[in-house]
Amino acid sequence: MAKDEGISARSTLWYLVFVGFAVNYMIRINTNITIVAMIKQSDTEFVGEVKVDYACYVPPGNSSSKELATADQGSQSLLRSREGRIISPEQLLLTLFNLDPQKEGFDWDDYQQGLILGAFYWLHWITQIPGGILARRYGTKLVFGASNVIGCWMCCLMPIASYWDYRVLVILRVLQGLVCGLAWPAMHHMAGQWIPPNERSKFVTAYLGSSVGVALNFPLFGYIIAWSSWEYVFHFCGIFGTVWYVAWLYFVYDSPAEHPRIHPNERKYIESSLGITEQSAERLGQQHAQRTPWRQIIFSKAMWITIIAQWGGIWGLFTLMTQAPTYFNNVHGWNIEMTGLLSGIPHLCRMLFAYVFSIVGDHLLKHELMTRTGVRKMGGMLCCFVNGIFVFALACSGCNSLMATIFLTLATTVHGAVSTGPLANLVDMSPRYAGILLGFSGMITVVPGFISPIIVGMLGNHTVEQWRIIFLISSGMLTICGLLYMAFADSTQQPWNSCEDLPSAADELKGLKTSNLDGNRNESKEKLEMDTQVDASGVVRLSSV
Repeated sequence: MAKDEGISARSTLWYLVFVGFAVNYMIRINTNITIVAMIKQSDTEFVGEVKVDYACYVPPGNSSSKELATADQGSQSLLRSREGRIISPEQLLLTLFNLDPQKEGFDWDDYQQGLILGAFYWLHWITQIPGGILARRYGTKLVFGASNVIGCWMCCLMPIASYWDYRVLVILRVLQGLVCGLAWPAMHHMAGQWIPPNERSKFVTAYLGSSVGVALNFPLFGYIIAWSSWEYVFHFCGIFGTVWYVAWLYFVYDSPAEHPRIHPNERKYIESSLGITEQSAERLGQQHAQRTPWRQIIFSKAMWITIIAQWGGIWGLFTLMTQAPTYFNNVHGWNIEMTGLLSGIPHLCRMLFAYVFSIVGDHLLKHELMTRTGVRKMGGMLCCFVNGIFVFALACSGCNSLMATIFLTLATTVHGAVSTGPLANLVDMSPRYAGILLGFSGMITVVPGFISPIIVGMLGNHTVEQWRIIFLISSGMLTICGLLYMAFADSTQQPWNSCEDLPSAADELKGLKTSNLDGNRNESKEKLEMDTQVDASGVVRLSSV
């Protein structure tokens, strides 16, 4: 590794990508917790300040010693946060125009709540493949940055949309999902331009900034709601996203060659690790004009197996992430602050586990202790199969709030192995088309994001039995997908990663010998050295183990 003075450009990139994904998930999950405070509370929901209508509520005097802990949660009742201390600008505006400020909350049923929670993912899939294509054409700096900041600015409109009509809120969430869908596939392209092969597992942990975003924002949003009102959650998202975007514009560039402040030693290290020379850089520039091997990508067995693993992992993750606040509120009766905290902690554990496991994975690859495919399969086993076992235990936890918290935390934690498993596998298969692969994968695996909330809305989200069915469905998805990935995954670089339109170095050498058999041998030797450095038209290589 290059030894540079001060913080390296790669480290700066990692931190800003990390926060960028936290911003991306902040946009996704803000409604998941605000909806708990937005909906209208029934007249029978409270006795005084104690919430009594949750599934595991036990009236005083009727609780066994085993159930006493759950009953004692009455002191942690859900705050009537719509009556917060600080009035929101939207409420002032409604009052000014003599309109109903909905101080008692919105009268949305379970199905309407499911539509609101799932709307973000309805069109999210459409921009998955375009995200990778646009990143290759215009650069990740523009695509990733604009996708996040526009989504944050839309957050500022969500309170007034909620007061207008829930269908307007649904439309706004759909548009948010459409725009934010560009971010994830765009970042894979930048990883291929900046990160040496044996550092990729560690860099991909920056994607788990999404987990830290969830872990910090859930409790933060809970306290914002408790101390003011739910509208300020959306205002916070708009302001924070704008601050991040300013830093992104100043510090991030699409490649080391474009960065004006990168240390020369670091640039040399990155480019030599990726096999980039002046000649190969020219060829890399020509790739934008060359056709994408769509047919080979679509019929790639390795890609589809990775997509299957991603499907199962995303189903489990999105179900827990989207429904955790409602689950803790409706089943265990936690207040809004505790709901945010218990919903967020698992995602912090997920990030920490991802970071540690990535170090283990890179160590195994660096010292050739395990094949690259073996490391990816190990990651898939943890993020899907083991995850499914913990979700099954969660389904069986019933009214035991301690066991429910432990198993939900463990299930979310082990999903962090996805950064060293299926997620990194996409870069292994094709560094050149990694952005497109992630887009194709995201286009399909985003489906659980809107199917799961609809299923929850149809099944209901109020009783222990309803939640048991919800979690069992997730457990089945995770287990089956994990077994398939463990059996058939392949992380070797695919043949179609090399551009078909350009001849290989061997072909060029053969032509050179034919046309210049009696020519200058020194010139031929220089040509050979240049071509062999390019390695199949200058593609970004992953070291094989």
